Amino acid sequence: MSGEAESVGQVRSRDTNTMPWEIRHIDELDGDLAAKPLIEDPDTGMSVMKMKYFAGFTNEWHTHNCAHGMYVLDGILKTHAGSFGPGSFVWFPEGMEMEHGATQDNDVTFLFIANKPVDIHYTQLSQPNQPDSRQGSAPAV
Repeated sequence: MSGEAESVGQVRSRDTNTMPWEIRHIDELDGDLAAKPLIEDPDTGMSVMKMKYFAGFTNEWHTHNCAHGMYVLDGILKTHAGSFGPGSFVWFPEGMEMEHGATQDNDVTFLFIANKPVDIHYTQLSQPNQPDSRQGSAPAV
């Protein structure tokens, strides 16, 4: 089973329970996250993904040239603005400097919804002997 079924017209369905996770390595953070791409609009770049941050992972200070929302399905989403549990929807405006991740002890699974193509620009990365050093841009995640 491919995890995808099409119906009459443009209706699409994805079974995220049977879809495999894509593991994405983030070189700048030397860490991994998991994603299940659900849809991307070729005209606008709008996209929706089911994502997972593994316990202890933080997507350190960064910006995006898109706005995006995160709807927490399981676990706790830890952000610069607080922590959010299952059922919470957190919206990040375009260009905002942000930080978000999982707690130290548990994974967090969420829907990631972006209004246009996703890019990421790391602004501060903690590095040994160089806390909060400025960094350039990174490929989209």
